[in-house]
Amino acid sequence: MTTHHDQPTTEQDSPGAWGPPPTAPPQAGEVRQPLVRRLWRGRPEDPRWARPAFLGLLALTLVTYLYNLSASGYANSFYSAAVQAGSKSWKAFFFGSLDAGNAITVDKPSAFMWPMELSVRIFGLNSWAILTPEVLMGVGTVAVVYAGVRRRFSPAAGLIAGAVLALTPVAALMFRFNNPDALLALLMALACYFVVRAVEDGRTGWLVWAGAAIGFAFLAKTLQAFLILPPLAVVYAVCGPVRLRRRLVQLGLATVALVVAGGWWVAIVELWPAASRPYIGGSQNNSFLELTFGYNGLGRINGDETGSVGGGGGGNGSGRWGATGWDRMFSSEIGSQISWLLPAALILLVAGLWATRKAQRTSATRASFLVWGGSLLITMVVFSYMAGIFHQYYTVALAPYIAAVTGMGAGLLWEKRKETWASLTLAAAVVAAAAWGYVLLNRTSSYLPWLKWLVLIGGLAAAFGLIFAGRISRRFALGAAAVGLVAALAGPTAYTLSTVNSAHTGSIPTAGPAGASMMGFGGGGRPGGLGGGFGGGVPGRQGQQNQQGQQGQQNGNGNMPGGQGQGFPGGGFPGGGMPGQNGNSQGQGQGQGQNQQNGNGFPGGGRLGEGGRMGGGGGAGGLLNGANVSSVAKKLLEKDAGDYTWVAASIGSQNAASYQLATGDPVMAIGGFNGTDPSPTPAQFKKYVADGKIHYFIAGGGMGGGMGGSNSGTSSRITSWVESNFKKVTVGSATFYDLTQKAGD
Repeated sequence: MTTHHDQPTTEQDSPGAWGPPPTAPPQAGEVRQPLVRRLWRGRPEDPRWARPAFLGLLALTLVTYLYNLSASGYANSFYSAAVQAGSKSWKAFFFGSLDAGNAITVDKPSAFMWPMELSVRIFGLNSWAILTPEVLMGVGTVAVVYAGVRRRFSPAAGLIAGAVLALTPVAALMFRFNNPDALLALLMALACYFVVRAVEDGRTGWLVWAGAAIGFAFLAKTLQAFLILPPLAVVYAVCGPVRLRRRLVQLGLATVALVVAGGWWVAIVELWPAASRPYIGGSQNNSFLELTFGYNGLGRINGDETGSVGGGGGGNGSGRWGATGWDRMFSSEIGSQISWLLPAALILLVAGLWATRKAQRTSATRASFLVWGGSLLITMVVFSYMAGIFHQYYTVALAPYIAAVTGMGAGLLWEKRKETWASLTLAAAVVAAAAWGYVLLNRTSSYLPWLKWLVLIGGLAAAFGLIFAGRISRRFALGAAAVGLVAALAGPTAYTLSTVNSAHTGSIPTAGPAGASMMGFGGGGRPGGLGGGFGGGVPGRQGQQNQQGQQGQQNGNGNMPGGQGQGFPGGGFPGGGMPGQNGNSQGQGQGQGQNQQNGNGFPGGGRLGEGGRMGGGGGAGGLLNGANVSSVAKKLLEKDAGDYTWVAASIGSQNAASYQLATGDPVMAIGGFNGTDPSPTPAQFKKYVADGKIHYFIAGGGMGGGMGGSNSGTSSRITSWVESNFKKVTVGSATFYDLTQKAGD
């Protein structure tokens, strides 16, 4: 129940101008309806269709996101292995360890895994138990965006916002995937909602909740949670309906809530004796603060990421993670993931701010545009120019903001459609959505080739009708608006359906049909490997590939036979040359030889973006997607597993994760995700072996010590020591070393 504080605070915010106000308090003597009826009926002032339509939107989102969910298996096996570990060990649960033996953590805080780990504890280790919590976060985010828009505008505006979010391809991808981004998007949407509520009534509690949401989001994906802090703080400082001194005190309390919500875990991890906790994965000094401000923080902005796979390019250059610049969100690598409604949203944002330009300082309607629109702009700018590691799926953070701005702008302009400027702007937004949809669909011209024409023609026809929306009958105006909405959403809907109908695994998933997003690891990945595919492979496309597996030659620019750009020799890093490395180097490949191969651009049939399993678990394949684990290898590791802390050790987390998920037993990831973290040290590893804590060493995997900081050779030294001292065991195509038997025994 809300109070009188929820009423519009200015004349400019009156219902006649911006739609129905928030719920009014119950009148004396009013008879309350049963709970079920109130849930179904909604607010008394709402049209009867509003609440059923909202519940229907949530139901359709749930069904769509649950459809074919198990096809993705363990999705990102790196995080699924950590979830498995956390379901077995509360220590691993708290710290975010990759294995129940607590050797090393994932390279993020652990909070985003807690819902999945609790689910696995209850329902067992399977795809549904891991991914269903992510789906529920997606449905929750749709509900939050609807509620935020509906409060100030109308049920129709809220439904538009919710539908735009649910049908954004990258949202359909990440709310069905086990990366940290689902929880991050939900909490960021909640923070925006809470700040708008605070502007409505000036209550401190709303700001405290906003601070807590952002603080907890920090425990999902560290500093990315703070991107929207500037617009949220400034909007309340300027627009809050209480005196300035009180506003500043309230913002201070919200900051305290943020620090407490995000800092308690950090304090415990930093103060905990390092010898009795797992190593902090992704750091070079076993420090979560170093991870936060380096590899996962400022390094993402400037590209200086010690221990990472490699940085990017600044300005308008093209780095290993794609070209940066103002148009990055519209590029061929990223546009189809997120930008379908982005041009329309920007037009509607400007229109909303123009329409509220004369409103009083405390206008909650204008504050809504500033909160959601400011969050959109600052996140988009940072994403566009960050030179470090950047993946297409990061853009899911933009989806709630685009959806909210679109719904708010459409609702406001519809209410003001009798004014010429409003009807023209609404028509312009529809044209922008349709034209840009045509461009994006044309980039995958073989996928539903008729749809782009339907989108373009339908959008232009709808725009023509909307120009006269204030002069024609309401029925015809509604028809034009409906056609415009269908045209705007047809493209992203098609890509969303393609996304939910496909399996997505590995570290770099992408939404949409094959070929829709082709940003390669090592550059802007183009067909034929022109610009950084692996060994000439084409990310996301089927094709024939010549793979120079053994003794692959690499020149000083990292070019390989079979493809120009930063290729990798035979899919193998261990002992081989690195992209951009000076001089020539010999790369010992991982068993592909010079074989013709049907594949998706990588040895073993792996796909950068969509994922796919990688043969052998070595090299780039082991880095991005893990390994196939045969039944005989699984049986080998499971024998006497209870006698060891770790049944095996492997270079790199993805390779280790695959074996851990297959056996259910802890597998140590030497060097963390990339194999470049200095954990364990060679001396520590030798002691583990001497103490009988590790049974096998799995050959191949990870970066092998070719990149990173001064400690990046740790994995290579451990590998050399194992190969020289222990018995080699070949099981199918996989190679193990039995750490309980010396070589020659």
